[in-house]
Amino acid sequence: MSQTPVRYRTIPFLEQLGARIVALDEQRVEIALEVRPELCNSGSVAHGGVLMAVLDAALSVAGRSAHTTDPDAPQRSVTIEMKTTFLRPATGRLRAIGRCVHRTGSLMFCEGEVLDAEDRAVARASGTFKLRVLRDGRIGPPAQD
Repeated sequence: MSQTPVRYRTIPFLEQLGARIVALDEQRVEIALEVRPELCNSGSVAHGGVLMAVLDAALSVAGRSAHTTDPDAPQRSVTIEMKTTFLRPATGRLRAIGRCVHRTGSLMFCEGEVLDAEDRAVARASGTFKLRVLRDGRIGPPAQD
């Protein structure tokens, strides 16, 4: 995995969460997140929606990177389905690891997990993602088919 600064297309929602892509290679990504009070549920642990959002991004980026790691490529990946399993409460510094385990011309099948500071899995996910290649080179909402 790359330890140099990662150049990747901005994901505004991840920025709102305070998450950042810290490593990216072909078919694998690592996203770092520090759990802050505003990301917690009433039990003072990371809200499940936060974990799902970071997993969704990790799997999606891993799937896209199986096709290209060029942040300027006119491609994006769209979540088709995702299943998440929560294993233990999450606090502190977290890492989401996403991997593309299989790809076709337009579909990516990905898996990943969120690990805590002791490298214990706190959540796992698997999902299917569709690669969209934009004809005019712009990155934006998918065209209405």
